Amino acid sequence: MNTVGTPMLWGGFAIVVVIMLAIDLLLQGRRGVHTMTMKQAAAWSVVWVSLSLLFNAAFWWYLTQTEGRAVADTQALAFLTGYLIEKALAVDNVFVWLMLFSYFAVPAALQRRVLVYGVLGAIVLRTIMIFAGSWLITQFSWLLYVFGAFLLFTGVKMALAKEDETGIGDKPLVRWLRSHLRMTDTIENEHFFVRKNGLLFATPLLLVLILVELSDVIFAVDSIPAIFAVTTDPFIVLTSNLFAILGLRAMYFLLAGVAERFSMLKYGLSVILVFIGIKMLIVDFFHIPIAISLGVVGGILVLTMLLNAWVNHQNDKKNRA
Repeated sequence: MNTVGTPMLWGGFAIVVVIMLAIDLLLQGRRGVHTMTMKQAAAWSVVWVSLSLLFNAAFWWYLTQTEGRAVADTQALAFLTGYLIEKALAVDNVFVWLMLFSYFAVPAALQRRVLVYGVLGAIVLRTIMIFAGSWLITQFSWLLYVFGAFLLFTGVKMALAKEDETGIGDKPLVRWLRSHLRMTDTIENEHFFVRKNGLLFATPLLLVLILVELSDVIFAVDSIPAIFAVTTDPFIVLTSNLFAILGLRAMYFLLAGVAERFSMLKYGLSVILVFIGIKMLIVDFFHIPIAISLGVVGGILVLTMLLNAWVNHQNDKKNRA
């Protein structure tokens, strides 16, 4: 696999991730069972985004010194584009988590532990998926066309799909888990397992954790091929992906109270996926530069937010009338 990642870059990335995760988990552990406030979530979101941009700046500087300005500009733009795509798609993942917590009536104060394990699990699973995907692409380059067609289909499906949390309990996986696990009827504090009368019982919180991890795998199937449309370098794909999901927990608590204000977001994300899918399908006939891709993705997100603000304004006017 061709990559700009050197042992120094891989080591630096690993050190940053481990240190920041340790700080984040240590601070949350000291606070005990609680819900992150909007102010704390906003502060941590700023920290994660700033750290990602600082890493990209350091990455650009390193490549400038070792590979030259042209290579550094291209690879730094690839990181930024991949990061923006993943961050945008992660918002939809957050909305799915909100539906899961709402359906299973998980109190806000108990959501912290599920999200901690959810993010840690996502880091492991995505790392495996990215390296596997990079290896497969080097062996079978035609897979990029498969990814492109899949993203095109997913984008259209996302725009047409209807969200309905009432059907979660009827999903085959949920029914299977409930029928094969000895499970309590109620949530038992932050415990995933409890012992009663000498028998070990799973709690509904374990079921929620499994569904959270599964939802991330499903979204990774969309987001990872989307970044492969920008670059197939495993170092850039992995770092941009992981930096985007490291701040997911803070993003969740930041958006938890205002999710209904983003009703138009899924349409913007669907357009992004369709654009990326087309980009991958026409790559042999017309190459879209990374800078153009970044501009298109950023422009779609800005237009989506403006449209969303207008829709919210109109709804507020109707509610006041």
